[in-house]
Amino acid sequence: MTPAQAPHEPLQGPEVPVPPAPVIRMRGVTRTFPSPPPVTALRSCELTVLPGEYVAVVGPSGSGKSTFLNLLGLLDRPSSGTYELDGIDTGTLAESRRTALRGQRIGFVFQSFHLLPHRTAAENVALAQLYNRTPRGGRRAAARDVLQRVGLGHRLDALPTRMSGGERQRVAIARALVNEPSLLLCDEPTGNLDSVTADRVMTLFEELHATGLTLLVITHDRDVAARAGRTVTIRDGVLRPGVAAPSGGRA
Repeated sequence: MTPAQAPHEPLQGPEVPVPPAPVIRMRGVTRTFPSPPPVTALRSCELTVLPGEYVAVVGPSGSGKSTFLNLLGLLDRPSSGTYELDGIDTGTLAESRRTALRGQRIGFVFQSFHLLPHRTAAENVALAQLYNRTPRGGRRAAARDVLQRVGLGHRLDALPTRMSGGERQRVAIARALVNEPSLLLCDEPTGNLDSVTADRVMTLFEELHATGLTLLVITHDRDVAARAGRTVTIRDGVLRPGVAAPSGGRA
């Protein structure tokens, strides 16, 4: 057989990496409450958030933000449509599996902190590890490490009642981070803080985002939203995409 007649060898090229699944993918998600008459709080929501993105969802009171947060946090189920978290179709999961997924992959930061007042900062953070069955001996060390990460290594044994609002919110952020979630979900995280303290907390979010953490902040405050890389608005239960910040940070 001449070289011209030789069978073609399969072409070998570099392997094309498979892109990671979006952290959030919502398709056609609605939520209707069956009260008489039925109330539709969310209407055909479409949202994709990629790993490492920093997204703000902005809307006034009554816009559907709370309903949207409950769906994102696996605290409620859509009436229709699909919601995938890290490529997992959450609508097909039993409630026990949804609870486990929420504890392992979502960190929550709330406006009101939700700290146990008679537990120290380290104890509040360590308790969050019960969801992923961290051995008791490792909880204190993990709590210490993450509190140091948010600048509270010197306040491990302080009670929330002896802490400032900014310190309490940092403890809440540490608690949300201790299980190394895929998504940090923040609901009005600066709502109970003065402007100076709020700026420090938002700077901390930017530092966490710089390490590759995926953040989604729900807020009515346009200044808070401007710190994100992308803004989505919600009004009358409808999500509308916004414009990305030029540098992926402050607009």
